[in-house]
Amino acid sequence: MNEAVGTNTPSGGGGVSLREVTKRFGSVRALDDVSLYVQPGELLALLGPSGCGKTTLLRAVAGLEVPDTGHVLIGDRDMSEVPVRSRPIGMVFQHYALFPNLTVRQNIAFPLEVRGVPREQARARVEEMLVLVRLDAQADRYPNQISGGQAQRCALGRALAPSPEVLLLDEPLSALDAVVRVRLRDEIRRVQQMVGITALYVTHDQSEAMAIADRVALMNHGRIEQLAPPSELYEEPRTEFAATFVGSRNAVELPVTGGRVRLPGAFDIAAPSGSNGRAICFFRPEDVEIAEEHGPGLAAWLEMKVYLGSTTRLLLRAEHASGELSLHADAPSRRVQGLDEGSRLTFRVDPAHVRAFPVEASA
Repeated sequence: MNEAVGTNTPSGGGGVSLREVTKRFGSVRALDDVSLYVQPGELLALLGPSGCGKTTLLRAVAGLEVPDTGHVLIGDRDMSEVPVRSRPIGMVFQHYALFPNLTVRQNIAFPLEVRGVPREQARARVEEMLVLVRLDAQADRYPNQISGGQAQRCALGRALAPSPEVLLLDEPLSALDAVVRVRLRDEIRRVQQMVGITALYVTHDQSEAMAIADRVALMNHGRIEQLAPPSELYEEPRTEFAATFVGSRNAVELPVTGGRVRLPGAFDIAAPSGSNGRAICFFRPEDVEIAEEHGPGLAAWLEMKVYLGSTTRLLLRAEHASGELSLHADAPSRRVQGLDEGSRLTFRVDPAHVRAFPVEASA
């Protein structure tokens, strides 16, 4: 069973449980025996590359995909026989899915009208949602008269209007430009915390997942590779895939000698458990400490610089006993502005920031 950390389900509450859920599409296991518990009021990000199973998991909770085996629960209720329309969920899609012939106010009111909520009660709830998502000034505009960010806030207000127990967000920011994405990401988090709703948030963007979530479930090939708070996932990846996907790490394959893995001059660490001759070492660009040409460390030369604002990414090349090495280093732009391509320098990496795995683990 692919059981993630924290799957012991307390009684009651508005949490979400997946118990040994498997979903196949032909010969492909989109979900492979997944167990997961999302705590009441928690925002859990489902992170991973395309095809890893994150959207299938979200759709299984929504009822849009029926698991081949296993169970989905919301609170204490098994959703196996509950149709989509009767599940206590609200859903926000990637492309808004607003009704173009309805105003913002009418879009938010729509799910209340469908449920037969009394008119005065519905009107009060819509006004509450308009204030919550900060669209009271745009309430009487149509979708083609508002921005993409405002349209997605309208979709969020519409999803929350019926007071669902669980909010499902399927890559809600991917259709927006970078500046609007950051602003709306923070807005979604603000609203989720104010309402106190349990939320599952699908994204392939690690910075987005890190910024918005209480915990992140990193998925790969239909399984949960690691489930942890953002800082733990970033600092302490437990698998080779987690180390590769999160943090844009450098990867260096090195021999194991006398129980140690060494990149002479750069770092020297204990070999990982289970290694048999070779290990692959991961470290982040910001953990590469560069110095002048004759300083301590492994000699390298600067092949390319990429200015990123407050930081600059350096592409370094070095030679060692196993051959030529290419890696990235991130440094404060002001500190490295005098370095030119072709400059000679040295680098080191704090051993505490190096994660190593047996090469056999990637086979």
